[in-house]
Amino acid sequence: MNYFLKILTLIAISSFAGLTFADEAAAVVAPVAQKGDTAWMIVATILVILMSIPGLALFYGGMVRAKNMLSVLMQVFVIFSLMAVLWALYGYSIAFTEGNAFVGGFGKLFLLGITPDSMAATFSKGVYVPEYIYVAFQLTFACITPALIIGAFAERVKFSAILVFMLIWFTFAYLPMAHMVWYWAGPDAYTDASAGETALATAGFLFQKGALDFAGGTVVHINAGIAGLVGCLVIGKRIGYKKESLAPHSVTMTMIGASLLWVGWFGFNVGSNLEANGLSALVFVNTLLASAAATLAWTGAEWVVRGKPSMLGGASGSIAGLVAITPACGWAGPMGSIALGIVVGIVCFWAVTSLKGMIGYDDSLDAFGVHGIGGIIGALGTAVVASPALGGTGVWDYVANGVAEYSMTTQLISQLWAVGVCIIWSGTVSFVAFKLVDILIGLRVTEEVEREGLDISEHGETAYHH
Repeated sequence: MNYFLKILTLIAISSFAGLTFADEAAAVVAPVAQKGDTAWMIVATILVILMSIPGLALFYGGMVRAKNMLSVLMQVFVIFSLMAVLWALYGYSIAFTEGNAFVGGFGKLFLLGITPDSMAATFSKGVYVPEYIYVAFQLTFACITPALIIGAFAERVKFSAILVFMLIWFTFAYLPMAHMVWYWAGPDAYTDASAGETALATAGFLFQKGALDFAGGTVVHINAGIAGLVGCLVIGKRIGYKKESLAPHSVTMTMIGASLLWVGWFGFNVGSNLEANGLSALVFVNTLLASAAATLAWTGAEWVVRGKPSMLGGASGSIAGLVAITPACGWAGPMGSIALGIVVGIVCFWAVTSLKGMIGYDDSLDAFGVHGIGGIIGALGTAVVASPALGGTGVWDYVANGVAEYSMTTQLISQLWAVGVCIIWSGTVSFVAFKLVDILIGLRVTEEVEREGLDISEHGETAYHH
């Protein structure tokens, strides 16, 4: 029956194409978005909003001292709002229109020319989603990424300084990385080998290098993690670091935040497929398993090393697993995802307990230790778990319309390009931006303000009334 329907549909489509042929020499059926894909993308976008507000806000908020709880909530809330507006004004155009290999153009400034009928390509030929929901979905990524950075220097930076820094960082670090990794002409441009080459030449720099990043290992996690590392090195340690207790005031809140992040992450990763299909289901399974495996690995490592498994450790492990699977989730198999989760759980535990002490930086909430290190492991690990020999999907060849021959070494070199460019790009932009903001308005609050807590001094309110 399905086969019969397909034939009828093909006949209908070809006769429709024939009707429009008079208007257009090379008749192409105007793409129509499927309601199922569109509905899923709306849900996925809402889930990524849930990751930021309230998820990330509570995850980070619980980890600071009570006197700084509101400052963290406020930073995440306002950064989210600021980035959303900037995305519509110029962010989307610079990230996702054709320009050069590093940045897009100004053709869609203020979302010019986008209508309810505008379509955005997915990863399947002939399948489209409404461009507006693509704009909104990518907006949520642009909002959460800068918000991740604040974990590195929580409890000691002026609210005004953070907002000015984020404006600069979003413009010069986030947007070019998003363009370099994710911008391409879409699958329908790859009709034959020469058309494929022409299309590839218009893509972002790292896309041309063959880098795989399904949902943001480089664009989101390494990008933000490196910015956080640079930030805590430039800004310096909190007063009383290693001398007095800087313990989290509410691991309960952190667990709630981590759980909301975990739930929202299905929007983040599965939504990045832009369709509701079999690959989306694989991405879902991979995301779930990697996080669960990393939770167990971190908890186990902590239990062995410290004698007690902590809730904070379990929550951190789950996030490390989600970070690592983010770039790989569309190419890994379920067992590869579990393996990646185990590796990242152990390595990130080491990073936040030993590496931090060895280098001597005060990454307050381990933004670099989890997102930076976890993102690097995920990005490089993608080359391993994507291999069809290890249960991965391999890489699709849009010209041949089949899975391409897979070389782990070649893919690893592509991934190293992406990681290297991201570290250098984000590190440089972040350093310049922090220095600039410090000169203009000063980064740190005074010692008096820091001791009193940022809630009262910066926002005039407290999280808890005793």
